[in-house]
Amino acid sequence: MISLDFNFNVLTRDLSLYLENQVKVGLFGSGVALSLVLGFSAAYTCYYLISVAKKPQLISGGKKFYQFLREQCPVVSETYYPTFWCWESRIQTLLRPFVTAKPGVSYRKCVVFNNRGVSGETLLTPRTYCAANTEDLEAVIEHIQRNYELSPIMAAGVSMGGMMLANYLGRAGRATCLKGVVVFSAGWDVFECTASLEKPLDRFLFNSYLTSCLQASVDRHRPVLEKCYDIDHVMKARTIREFDERFTSIMFGYPTNDDYYRDASPIHKLKSVQVPMLCLNAADDVFSPSHAIPVEAVKQNPNLALLITCHGGHIGFLEGLWPRKNTYMDRVFKQFAKAVIEGGLTDLSC
Repeated sequence: MISLDFNFNVLTRDLSLYLENQVKVGLFGSGVALSLVLGFSAAYTCYYLISVAKKPQLISGGKKFYQFLREQCPVVSETYYPTFWCWESRIQTLLRPFVTAKPGVSYRKCVVFNNRGVSGETLLTPRTYCAANTEDLEAVIEHIQRNYELSPIMAAGVSMGGMMLANYLGRAGRATCLKGVVVFSAGWDVFECTASLEKPLDRFLFNSYLTSCLQASVDRHRPVLEKCYDIDHVMKARTIREFDERFTSIMFGYPTNDDYYRDASPIHKLKSVQVPMLCLNAADDVFSPSHAIPVEAVKQNPNLALLITCHGGHIGFLEGLWPRKNTYMDRVFKQFAKAVIEGGLTDLSC
């Protein structure tokens, strides 16, 4: 017992002297902090390489489309390395507008379609836009076709724009001039999308802000819209669902908001798409939850391909140590657009 007490006393004395010495020389001077930093960095790097950086999953309903993408768009087979320090979905979604550069772009035969009332112009009629209605999009595509009859035309849509494109293709079938379409971060089932955004954290980070943006757009056009709608009631909405119940579904003549959401969900129209369409979604996108991504529907249509990354958030897809330039989404678009315009896509029925 005396020996054990002595050893314990010696151990505590030595430990006290060691800690006292660390305070005097400082953690960095002793090398302890450096060891901790190196150890943490090594552990984090291993976790990142094993659990975060992964190849995307490519799914297609047709072997020909699948092979075309593998050969013409190498990005679909590459490992996606999300930005090392901000790969979490919400962080990617929130940071992308601030960290990515906005270089000047020289367009050649490119048309940017803006929905009614979102670009600062004055509304001439008491109507804006919704994901289910594609009349304005159809008018734009027909106008482009009339003016550039000999040019191959493709389209790209992001978020709601992607939903509108998918709904348009589902209704048009073969009656469209588009040679190919690429869709990014689309919400496939509106019921699931709104339910996801109503979870406490996502409601705080995204839902409330987006609702206020929608209300600001309505308020900006109040003189035109208040003749037909109860704008004061619309301005009291606290979520996107409440906004749609009080404004969007009524504007487009739906009996209920559920009827509108059902019609706005592209998942119900994918079987009718007759144009090659590549869709990019992140499995961690809170706007389009992974369980609602239409994997089985894509497998049933040879004109569809779905690219799913483990990370990327909603329209995030940041990559590189400091993601100032191109994102993974940009690279997918560039390669697919070049492949469609230059390589061409023929019959994908097999």
